[in-house]
Amino acid sequence: MKCPFCPIGESRVIDTRAVGEGIRRRRECQSCGQRFTTYERIARTSLMVVKNDGRREEFDQDKLFLGLKKACAKRPVSIEQLDQIVSEIEAELYSLGQSEVPSKLIGEKVMEQLAELDDVAYVRFASVYRRFADLESLAEEIQKLKQQREREAIERRQLALGL
Repeated sequence: MKCPFCPIGESRVIDTRAVGEGIRRRRECQSCGQRFTTYERIARTSLMVVKNDGRREEFDQDKLFLGLKKACAKRPVSIEQLDQIVSEIEAELYSLGQSEVPSKLIGEKVMEQLAELDDVAYVRFASVYRRFADLESLAEEIQKLKQQREREAIERRQLALGL
């Protein structure tokens, strides 16, 4: 593969890992020594996303990844975890067997994944995705998340006690 940093460099693979439904390869240019990452994924038939205003655009896993990355900025979430979420959501969408999916469905799936991964990232994404009208609406969403966490903690304690 050609090096993205210099026009003449060929690269060599220094690390390969399975990521979701693809492969992540760490490469190093043999000319300039720069390192970069590439991803290989199965090419699937196009999936169209139906936006809220009725427009249609092709599903873009990079756009999904960037949205997740923004929500998780400065949080203890790895790139591999984000890749995994993108892969899982994409697989779920394709498994529906439909050529079009509403953007709302994608947003809800992202919210589910972020709720499991990181509370702050969840609230960040929710604040943009749900377009809260005021601070009170955002506070209600945070309260729902707190209640869910409390229920989960109770369930874990009950399991530990064998109840």
